Parts: sequence; C-alpha cells; structure tokens
Amino acid sequence: MGTIVNLDQVQAICVAGNWRQGGGDRYATLYPATGEAVTHLHAASLADVEEAIQGADRAFRTSGWAQRKPHERAAVLYRVAQLIRERSEELAQLQRLDNGKPITETRNLVASAAGTFQFFAAACETLEETITPTRGDHLSMSVYEPMGVVAAITPWNSPIASEAQKMAPALAAGNAVVVKPAEVTPLLALELAKICEQAGVPRGLISVLPGKGSVIGDAITLHPLVRRVSFTGGTTTGKHIAHIAADKMMPVSLELGGKSPTMVFDDADIDHAVAGVLYGIFSSSGESCIAGSRLFVAHGIYDSFMERLATGAARLRVGDPADDKTQMGPLITARHRETIESYVALGVEEGGRLRTGGMRPQGAAYERGNYYLPTIIEGVNNGQRICQEEIFGPVLVAMPFDNEADLIAQANDSVYALAAGIWTRDYKKAWRFGRAVQAGNVWINTYKQFSIATPFGGWRDSGLGREKGRLGILQYMEQKAMYWGMNELPLPWAGVEMM
Repeated sequence: MGTIVNLDQVQAICVAGNWRQGGGDRYATLYPATGEAVTHLHAASLADVEEAIQGADRAFRTSGWAQRKPHERAAVLYRVAQLIRERSEELAQLQRLDNGKPITETRNLVASAAGTFQFFAAACETLEETITPTRGDHLSMSVYEPMGVVAAITPWNSPIASEAQKMAPALAAGNAVVVKPAEVTPLLALELAKICEQAGVPRGLISVLPGKGSVIGDAITLHPLVRRVSFTGGTTTGKHIAHIAADKMMPVSLELGGKSPTMVFDDADIDHAVAGVLYGIFSSSGESCIAGSRLFVAHGIYDSFMERLATGAARLRVGDPADDKTQMGPLITARHRETIESYVALGVEEGGRLRTGGMRPQGAAYERGNYYLPTIIEGVNNGQRICQEEIFGPVLVAMPFDNEADLIAQANDSVYALAAGIWTRDYKKAWRFGRAVQAGNVWINTYKQFSIATPFGGWRDSGLGREKGRLGILQYMEQKAMYWGMNELPLPWAGVEMM
C-alpha cells in the first residue's frame, strides 16, 4: 500500500509543543482500501488536554507571538506554505493512507492547504484597523486583538485542507491553537504541527490531540481557557458544541451537514450538467458536506438526462486510491459503509428503485476495502427520509419537476441549507433561482468549486458563521473600540474649571 509511516514505533502526539505518546488508549489507524494498519498511536488523555491548554495559554502570554508585527507573523505563515509545497507529494501520499481518498484528490488538498496559509499570511499583513467617523471631541478607532487559546475540531473527510482553514487564520490572528483531529485521521494534523514549528511558530502554541470526540472534544470545548471553537463535522455534534458555547458565552463557527439540491433545467448544457452532477455527488465518494445529493431535473428532459447520468455513473473508475486513474476510492470505515447500505435499503423500502449501483463492487481487488458503487435512486419524493437525511456517501436521489414554484419549494424543503447547484443557459433564471434557493453556497453551471478568498458556510442545520475570505481572520479576533480625548476643556459634567 506504499506505507510511508514507520509502523515499528508508536506515533507521537503534540502536547503544548512536547512530542510524546498520548496518555490514552493505544489504537491503530487503518487504510480504508485494505484494512491494514497505517500507524499506531495513543490517544490523548484528559490530563493531556489540561496540559495542552494550560501550555497554550502560557505560550500565548509569554512567547511574544501575539505581539509580533503582522508582517512578522505573516513571514512565518508564508514559510509554512513553502514547506507544505516542498513536501507536497509525501503529504499527499500520507493523506491517501489516512482516509483512502484517490491520490489525485489528496494532491489537490495539499495544494489547497499551502494556498490557505499563503492567503492568510497576506490577510494578516494587510489587515486594516479603522479610524471611525468622529461624533464628538475625540478620535475613535476600531482595532482587533487575538483571543488567546482557540480550538479547531476537524473532520476525517479532508483533514489537511480543513486543518489549514482553521489553523492558518487562528495563527495569523496571534492565537494559540489546540487541534482535535478526527480519531481515525490524525496524521496530517500532526504533520502540519511539525511544519509550523519548523517554520518558526513558537513552541507550545500548537497542540494536536487525537482521540474520541465525545471525550477529548468535549474536554477541550468545556475548558474555561478556550475562547473559541471552530468545528467541522456532523450536525448533532455541532448542536452539542453550540449548547456548551452558549453556557460559556463563547463564539463558535460550525460547518455541519448538508442535503444539497442540484437543479437541471430543460435549457441546460447537458454535457456540462451531466459531468457536473456526477462530480458534485460522486467525487470524494460522496463523503462531502456539500455533495449535490438531491437532483431535480425538468420533466421534459428527465428520461434522456437520467439515461446519460446513469451511464456516466456506471463508468466511473472505483478502485485503488494510489492509482492516478481512480475517481472513487473506498469509504472511510466498514461501519460507515454499512450505514450507507442501510440508507439505500431504506430508499428501496420507501418505494424507490435503483437506477444504478446499490451494491459493493465485485472482485478480489475490492474484498478488503470499504468500497461501494456510485448509486442513483429514482421513484422517491422529497418528503421521504432518503431525500431528507444526510447519507454522506455516493448515493444520489433523483426526481423530476414540472414548474419553477414547485421546484424552489422542494429545494428549500430541508433542515439543511449548505449548498445548491443550478444548470441553465438563461442567466436571468440563474440569478432568480440563485437568490431564491436557501443555501450558503450556490454554484451556477458548475459545482464544488472553491476559493479560499470566498467566505464559506451554511444556514440552519448546516451551521453558523463563515470560514475563508479575507475577513476570516476576524473570526479569531476580538474587536475593540479606542477613544482619544481631543477636547480643550475638561468634560463639563464634573464642573471642573481650567486654572
């Protein structure tokens, strides 16, 4: 499997800059394509959490990182980006082993992480504070200060990109960062911490604490010294974090689940639409919060469009993540595959019919991995569970629509509101539906394209707050107003006269 991790030694974790074994249970991370161990490590313990947060607070107060000029912090982040690029192939292979994504995709994720650090380095050194309009005999100004210790809780589906999107702005703002990676994919967070230290981030400012979210994640979130939590993951966990944050009066950003609609109109460029729908749901094996998992197609072109779509799905290359030609790798765990299988069975039980997929691929090459074929289910209605609940796998539900009013009502009939796709040649229609659909991100005649310069997030059960964008750094800062008195005479209220 091309392992590049040393299996003969236990992987160290980072506790306030100390690289050592965690105090929790030993476990193995597994390569989803074969079930083989990639490495072994000890999870963090509650004592490790306390040490990491106390150490982070101490480093924040004493290292001088927060007091460095913005361009000085930026220089370190530029160096992080450079080091990621220098190790790009090694990191991409490690990401492949960590969560089974095809190597072509993990290379893109590593490039994204480097770009994120570069972008927030630039945002850091160009961030402007504001002299506000005067309303009296004073000069008033709005400035920003780092928060202190912040927490980044990241998912297993795209670790290095998610971790960079939280670590880079938090460090740029001058904070200390405690990272809680997903239990099954800890390796890239650990490598990023090493790279940050090598680039010049002061020792102790970064900790990486692998382990169960219900134990380690809770302990981090509850800790009184943690001033902010940025979480990407499931909606149930996100709501739990929000309750803790409410009790602490602590700001959070939550990027949660989705059940995103894709709408194909009868005037769409069909070649583009077929390719975009396939990419939107089946890339990353559907393990993506913004996957276009609900498809609505104009009734007049439904049959012909679905024929082409099903043919395209059946041709997708499912297989070895190490192969450059692979389009879909394995799912993250055997248990997760079982969950997806149960949803497909539910869809059929609810009256749906399988257009393609709905099973594990056959053959010796697939026996040890968590593989599942791209699956399309028809004959369902938007109110059924298969159309309302997030599956987080390569399963698409497809439905025809007859009129625009009904379409927008169905598209918005979901507790989620993260993303949407629109396929039409009519730019006025695209504008109308782009504004009417309730989603944090809308793609028109494309799908699943990203820019670190563009804010990202969702509405309703899809989350709170935004990541990315030039002002994403402000998510990790407190705003402060400052006033300088310019009055020649004492404030009149006290009745003090000038001598």
